[in-house]
Amino acid sequence: MTQHFQREVEKLKRKLLSVCTLVEENVLNSVKSVIERDAEMAQKVIDTDLEIDQLEVEVEEDCMKILALYQPVAVDLRFVVAVLKINNDLERIGDEAVNVAERAVFLASVEGEGIHFDLAGMAEKAKVMLRNSLDALVNQDTLKAQAVCAADDEVDEDNRRMYEIVQEGIADGIWNVKAFLHLLSISRHVERIADLSTNIAEDVIYMVEGEIVRHRTEDYRRKTDRS
Repeated sequence: MTQHFQREVEKLKRKLLSVCTLVEENVLNSVKSVIERDAEMAQKVIDTDLEIDQLEVEVEEDCMKILALYQPVAVDLRFVVAVLKINNDLERIGDEAVNVAERAVFLASVEGEGIHFDLAGMAEKAKVMLRNSLDALVNQDTLKAQAVCAADDEVDEDNRRMYEIVQEGIADGIWNVKAFLHLLSISRHVERIADLSTNIAEDVIYMVEGEIVRHRTEDYRRKTDRS
């Protein structure tokens, strides 16, 4: 491909990483607003989502421009297609952060100690998965992408544990039911962030290897371990 094409690709990478930076920050602040009961921080997350939406549109337009002007093939085509999908997943992760922030606004007004669950730890795992999936994209690192896929199981387990804690809390009557349900919803949204990060990692594997591993990442990892 021409130098013009390579410059457009590098610009696309930088813009995608800008989206990721905003999304990562919103994910972190949305959970922090829950833990600290900070309605103002939660509202900032909600407001920032407009910027993420705009960048998502710009990245998509840049991808379409590259496809139209340069008609890439093989690895280059897979890269642009992967960026299109990853860009969409990042926007959805931003939406999940907004969902968490909206519930944080409610929880900030609720009295009581709350629930003893390491939500910050769960969110950190999801955030690391997101960061590593983007690093895997930039560096075309399938091993790091596979590690992201493997890490999803731990976040799923954290979400299941939250269900158990909420059930116990409601039964014991230690906090109001509506607040518990909001916390349960937050856990589910964080778990979805991890799922979407896994989607990004799977797209990286496709981009580099040319193999679709969606729905069968476990089989792919076992095959890789044997090679």
